[in-house]
Amino acid sequence: MSLKNLLKKKDKIKDEGTAPAPSPTQSPTVPEFTFMRTTTTTQEEIAPPTFPGDAPRPQSPEAHPDHKRLSSRFRRHSNAAQHQSVDEGKKNDRRLSERLHLSRDRSSSSVNVPEDLPSIENTVAKTVDDEASWEKRATLLAKGNSVSRHSSEAALAEGGGGVPRGKRSRSVSVSDAGGDVNIQEAIRLHEAGEYDQSTVMFGKLADPKGANNALSQVLYGLALRHAWGCTKNEELAVTYLSYAASNSADVESLALAAGMKKGGAAKGELTLAIFELGNCFRNGWGAKKDPVAAKQYYETAANLGDTDAMNEVAWCYLEGFGCRKDKFKAAQFLRLAESKGSKIVGNTW
Repeated sequence: MSLKNLLKKKDKIKDEGTAPAPSPTQSPTVPEFTFMRTTTTTQEEIAPPTFPGDAPRPQSPEAHPDHKRLSSRFRRHSNAAQHQSVDEGKKNDRRLSERLHLSRDRSSSSVNVPEDLPSIENTVAKTVDDEASWEKRATLLAKGNSVSRHSSEAALAEGGGGVPRGKRSRSVSVSDAGGDVNIQEAIRLHEAGEYDQSTVMFGKLADPKGANNALSQVLYGLALRHAWGCTKNEELAVTYLSYAASNSADVESLALAAGMKKGGAAKGELTLAIFELGNCFRNGWGAKKDPVAAKQYYETAANLGDTDAMNEVAWCYLEGFGCRKDKFKAAQFLRLAESKGSKIVGNTW
């Protein structure tokens, strides 16, 4: 600051200090403001804060309680009409949402998930009893799968690789010496690039009126879904994956009934089938995209020990796919997958 400006500042301060104090009364030319708080039925005056020396403010007639009551009486009819119109609007909105199936309850349900599916308190199985509960839930989920169950015969007749029409056999093959040899040979052919031969073998072993082998049904379903040595048929793939899940569930139900909490001989097949069905519902492979069903299938397979399913259901919880977002549950499944050797870069938060 220059010396000249400094002197001006000093003089200004001096002049302000010697100036007479202003009169406490307000000039009549000063405009007055009235602050009001109003609603649809009432109104009241809001008084700003006062300070010593301020002139007293006359009370506005609008602030009198009698006036508020009078105002309320005159507005009551219009207010009722307004409430009625709001109620009518809500009613119409509700009817429209029901018409379009946009209700909140339906958003958390799925036709591909049984309505009576039991809920389990522990999202992540921690004890043997939890594992048994989740496996029981898996059997109910597999048996309650509504995808192509009633129309499976038509699908088989269209592209089932020579599978005859008719009711499928009830005998379920999980593991036998001859079947295991054939499956291993089919797997060897697939790894050698002989997709045509391997898929034909998978199809014969998966035949529900023949060997009805659950593992072959999973593998044949994958071959149909991804066109491994055959024409792609995603709908038929879902049918065979559903067969595998249902057949394995039958075996596991017997094991659970016998007190085998760790599961029976078909636990692996059941887990694979449920996980792959979850992929179908997530991506719309052979079925309509169903986020709720995908999340349910992933979560069930994860609690049966599938590490890929653990990472997938963690993603569902993280992104809110088929469920509400829940980072804590997502982290639980990610840590569980890491503890089992499936660690994904970037998921160690």
